[in-house]
Amino acid sequence: MRRLLVASAIGLTLAGCAGRPGAGPGTLVDTTRGVVGPVGGEGHLVSHAQIEPQGPYLLDTGDRLRVVVFGQEGLTNSYAVDSAGAISMPLIGAVPAAGRSAPSLGQEIASRLRGGYIRDPSVSVEIETYRPFFIMGEITAGGQFPFVTGMTAQNAVAIAGGFTPRANRWNVEVTRKVNGQLYRADVPLTHRLQPGDTVVVRERWF
Repeated sequence: MRRLLVASAIGLTLAGCAGRPGAGPGTLVDTTRGVVGPVGGEGHLVSHAQIEPQGPYLLDTGDRLRVVVFGQEGLTNSYAVDSAGAISMPLIGAVPAAGRSAPSLGQEIASRLRGGYIRDPSVSVEIETYRPFFIMGEITAGGQFPFVTGMTAQNAVAIAGGFTPRANRWNVEVTRKVNGQLYRADVPLTHRLQPGDTVVVRERWF
């Protein structure tokens, strides 16, 4: 009888694990609708590849940019993308940056300068530093840390001082903005992070 009770308890625990949102490697949760899997325009699930970053990197709040306007030392400088998603430059004021690629932003800056300020501006935009990532949960020192190109979830854990004794060491939860929408995913430690990701290391169940 005791064995039966223990087996039942384990079965209920595993069922709870399987049923909670975000459970399982690579499972994605649309946090605005509360359903498992990324959601397409018609409400159906789409493949995970469709929400992975495609094409050039898109700027967002917290990125710091190096804008060079050739021959114009007063305009060439480092600019941070502010909370409104813009950079503020002399002469042309606030320029929307969030959601644009660096080359696209350079074209927009040149267009604005051409409108009454500089006859034929030549502008380049490079990413000086990416926006930080965040990590919390069962790690030694959670918080906000600088993003490094190519870093994985395992690198993030190491930067945060490593796992606590109670941590789930097999996968972590990552929340990421894709095309303006937040998604949450359970991913392995080898998963590559993106700037602005929030990583949560959960407590292990057993």
